[in-house]
Amino acid sequence: MANFFPRWTNWIPLKVIVCVIVIACALTGATWYYATPKYTKVGYQPIQPVPFPHDIHVTQLGMDCRYCHSFVEVAAQSNVPNTATCMNCHTQVAKDNPKLQPVQESWKSGQPVEWVWLYRTVDYVYYNHSAHVNRGISCFSCHGAVNHMSVVHIAQPHSMAWCLDCHRHPENYLRPDDQVFNLDWKPEDVKPAEFVAKYGQPSDTREDFSKKKQLTQSEIGQTLKERWKITPPTNCQGCHR
Repeated sequence: MANFFPRWTNWIPLKVIVCVIVIACALTGATWYYATPKYTKVGYQPIQPVPFPHDIHVTQLGMDCRYCHSFVEVAAQSNVPNTATCMNCHTQVAKDNPKLQPVQESWKSGQPVEWVWLYRTVDYVYYNHSAHVNRGISCFSCHGAVNHMSVVHIAQPHSMAWCLDCHRHPENYLRPDDQVFNLDWKPEDVKPAEFVAKYGQPSDTREDFSKKKQLTQSEIGQTLKERWKITPPTNCQGCHR
């Protein structure tokens, strides 16, 4: 009796299996690559109850980050400013601006403004703000150029891989302690002679940094890393306590 199906159909099961494997691998790879904070979080810009323009307050008016986020140097968690902090100025400045109505209602009722949080660390991750800003990690490294944002958005992924990159190579991010809250700081701003007089230079470097025209981020970071004995943890227990 002749075969009911042609001979080429014998390969169909194998071809289907191969196609399923290829599609599964492609979907897994795409999910692994794109379903990460770098793509799902960066750029997130929620609508806030009050359109607070950081660029006006910081860049134009010269306000320091610590005026509003007053716990950042002394506590693990930085704080969102309370209504009283806002009203220190806005009882006199722009007090009739309708955009400030939620703040004024909060001031009268005693109920806090319901800000939409952008950065909130999950419960199983330990992060200490004060430990970072007191050892040369600027707000800029984690939050971007907030001083030039009219509406704040998430600038960095804050993923585990992103954090580990800094912990493994802190020299790429460290800056002088008096420039931590200067979000416009650049390595080119450092005067080599003054920097070396204050912080020294790496012990394994033969070149005299004080005689250079300018220092690179790596040279600045290596100096501060050795000066402050910075050895960030890279094991699980460092963050998952």
